[in-house]
Amino acid sequence: MDFQAAVKSCILTNYATFSGRASRSEFWFFQLFLLLVNLVAMVIDAAILKSDLGVLATIFSIATLVPNIAVACRRLHDIDKSGWWQLLWLIPLVGMIVLLIWYITKSDVTDNRFGPAAAAAPQPAAA
Repeated sequence: MDFQAAVKSCILTNYATFSGRASRSEFWFFQLFLLLVNLVAMVIDAAILKSDLGVLATIFSIATLVPNIAVACRRLHDIDKSGWWQLLWLIPLVGMIVLLIWYITKSDVTDNRFGPAAAAAPQPAAA
């Protein structure tokens, strides 16, 4: 999945979809999108709005909170883990390290209890 498809998938198609699976590329491209837009929003806040509060960045972060949690849940499903494991973020450092390792873990290429493999796409018929 490329950058544009990942953003469309997370924002338009699966905004609040917590079921199914998300590939590593979908998850990480969406995280990159969030980072880039937040950086731009912070620059606009500081340069144009002369605000140290980060109003635009905060609004964007709140607006993308649900799809961010949803894609993380689907990413955990892709490695056959429950989305509830995201609560590990509440454990300082250790929880973050465990989740980071899981987020970068290679996808389960077989079907699992959360559905078919995310990377599995219909193959074109041989000529």
